[in-house]
Amino acid sequence: MTSPLVFFSFVTLEDAGPAEHRAYNEWHQLDHRPENLALPGVLWGDRWARPADYRAAGVASDEHAATDYVAMYWFKDPVERALKEWSDLGSDSFQWGRGPLIPGVRRKLLSFFRPVKGYAAPSALVSPDVLPYRPNRGLHLTLSRHAAPHSAATHEHYAWQDRSLIPGLLDLDGVAGAWTFSFAHHQSHPSLPLATETPDAPESLRIRLVYLDADPLPTTAAIDARTTELAGGLSAEAAASEEILLSTPLRTIIPWQDW
Repeated sequence: MTSPLVFFSFVTLEDAGPAEHRAYNEWHQLDHRPENLALPGVLWGDRWARPADYRAAGVASDEHAATDYVAMYWFKDPVERALKEWSDLGSDSFQWGRGPLIPGVRRKLLSFFRPVKGYAAPSALVSPDVLPYRPNRGLHLTLSRHAAPHSAATHEHYAWQDRSLIPGLLDLDGVAGAWTFSFAHHQSHPSLPLATETPDAPESLRIRLVYLDADPLPTTAAIDARTTELAGGLSAEAAASEEILLSTPLRTIIPWQDW
């Protein structure tokens, strides 16, 4: 997908029961997401859930351990105009009394990333640019921090991902493809409290999304096994360059059925 920038939101609902989750899902799926998709500068947007039974299938730092939902939006050029429209909608929504400031909702990551590269599995029969539009059963998401983003060790790690890990994952049953993203900057908006106080440097964070055609839980087990198998190709320095902040399966949300 030809896009200069994407936006990720990691959301936690604090002390929330079924009624609170339903209210949040109704707002996001029936109000917030349609309003964003109607913006001329938005190419596409989607969201996924991380239910309780998915958490044991991954690893998470303290900051992201309670993540319940992940949303992402792809922007198009001219990106400056697209981001202004995006910001204006947030301000307008606040004035309408329709969010995005919602009691109990904590956004642990509100950040813009630059798309690095897309990969499509032969089984998907589409190009990487089509993957975001293609229906999926869920994702496998990895958020990592590289404290020295331009070091030789980080470069080796990225080369390993591109030439060994991701090609190895594309051969797995249930994997449709993958995209990688490099951190640009955190969002700052007057209608929202600052989500991330860490002054992360550009390119110090990395997200890898693996798009899934099969049940996310058993496919995640296969992804983890293949990742462990291929990790032997990394030097100790390259392996140590990556701090995994969140590695988890996510489930596609089916409106009304999953609320």
